[in-house]
Amino acid sequence: MMHAVTKRPVSEVEAFRIAPADSNYFALLLDRQAGGTEAVCVVEIFTVGGRTPPNTHAAADEFFYVLSGTGVARCDGREVSLKRGDALLVRPGSEHVIENTGESKLYTLTVMTPNEGFAELIRAGEPVRLDAEDLAVLCG
Repeated sequence: MMHAVTKRPVSEVEAFRIAPADSNYFALLLDRQAGGTEAVCVVEIFTVGGRTPPNTHAAADEFFYVLSGTGVARCDGREVSLKRGDALLVRPGSEHVIENTGESKLYTLTVMTPNEGFAELIRAGEPVRLDAEDLAVLCG
């Protein structure tokens, strides 16, 4: 039986904004291309006032763990507040929006499984340079 471990230092992490007008961007930790996994693991970074567009996933669970900042999640008509240390799981088929309601960036460890083309969508976006605050959060 073969065991595989993938380790990626923060210096190898690429970041992307899906569309030029988006107020969130992604530090891509692991996916099929970087790590050979069908899950997509990112640190999602929301600028002040930033939010995702309303979206759903046909078969994927999407997990958010708040690393820093505050926000709200709106899912199927329900709203819950988010703060550091909170975990949120969005089930397939649920329309959802994550929004930064704080006065600083909101950072979430976001994992989607299965991929459903999410990694490819991120990688097709425009590259973003991570700033000192982003790197500090990524490095813990």
